[in-house]
Amino acid sequence: MKTPSWPSWRLGRRFVIGVPYLWLIVFFVLPFLILLRISVTDMAGGVDPFAPLLDSASGAWRLILKYDNYGSIFRTAQEGVSALWGDTIYMDAYLLSLKYAFFTTLLCLVIGYPFAYFIARSRPAIRPALLMLVMLPFWTSFLLRVYAWKGILADQGVLNNLLLALGLIQEPIAMLYTDVSMLVGMTYVYCPFMILPLYANLVKMDVRLLEAAHDLGASPWKAFWLVTVPLSRSGIIAGAMLVFIPSVGEFVIPSLLGGAENIMIGRVVWDEMFSSNNWPRAAALSVVMILLILVPLAFYYRSSSDRGGRSGDRES
Repeated sequence: MKTPSWPSWRLGRRFVIGVPYLWLIVFFVLPFLILLRISVTDMAGGVDPFAPLLDSASGAWRLILKYDNYGSIFRTAQEGVSALWGDTIYMDAYLLSLKYAFFTTLLCLVIGYPFAYFIARSRPAIRPALLMLVMLPFWTSFLLRVYAWKGILADQGVLNNLLLALGLIQEPIAMLYTDVSMLVGMTYVYCPFMILPLYANLVKMDVRLLEAAHDLGASPWKAFWLVTVPLSRSGIIAGAMLVFIPSVGEFVIPSLLGGAENIMIGRVVWDEMFSSNNWPRAAALSVVMILLILVPLAFYYRSSSDRGGRSGDRES
C-alpha cells in the first residue's frame, strides 16, 4: 500500500481541520457579526436596520453608532434619573430565561441519567431498539408535541380528567400556563439531548472498574458515586450544554405553554423585532444573550484545560 507523500498528507490534515472552522465562520461568526452590526445601527425613525454607519453629509466622514440599544437593556428611568441595572423587562426576561434553563437542565439530568445508564447496561441486542425509542419523538413535529401537552395539562385535559375519574381531586388543577407546564414541556423536549451524550459516555465505561470497587468493599451506591459519576463527567457536561443553551433562547414552548408572566428572552426578542420593528434593540438583546452563554463557557474550558495541563505535568 502506497503511503501518501508529505505535502498531500499535510493538505489532507488542513482540509479536515479547516472544515469545522469553515462551518463556524459561515454559520456562527458571520451571523454574529451581522447581529452586531444591526445592534449599533441608528435607524433614526426609519425602517432600515442596515442603515449606513458612515455619514459624509458634513464633508467629513463620521461614524454613526447607537450604543443606546445596549444601554436600554440594563438601564431604567427612576424619577427622571437614569439608573443602571434597573428593574427592566429585559433583565427580568434574562433572569427568567436563565432560571428556566437551569431547572430544565437539572430535571433532564435527573430523568435522563437513569435512562442512559439503563440503556448502556442493557443487552447489546436490545440497545438499538431502546435508542430508537429515545429518538422516536424527533420523527414528530415539534409544534405537534408541544400542542399535545396543552391537551394533557389543560383544565379539561387528559390529566385532570383522569385524576377526577380516580377521585384524587374534586376540581381541576390549574397546570397550564404556569411554571409547571413550562418545565414539563421543556424537560420533555430536551431530555433526549441529555440522554444521548450520557449514553455515548456510559456505554464505553469499563465495568471492571465497578467490579474492582465491589471487591474492595464499596457498596453499589458508593461505587456509583465514586466511579460511575466521575467517569461520566464529560457526558454530563455535554448533555447539560446541549440542553441549557437552546433552553435559554426558547420561544415556542413559552408562547404555547407559558402564561403572561412567563416571558423569556426569546419572546422579548420576537416582540422587539416583529411587533415594535426595533431590529437594533432585538439584535442587541441577542448579542447579550450569546455573550451570557459563551463567556462563562470560555472561562470554563480555559480553566479545564489549565487543570488538565497541570495534572499532565504532575504525571510526567
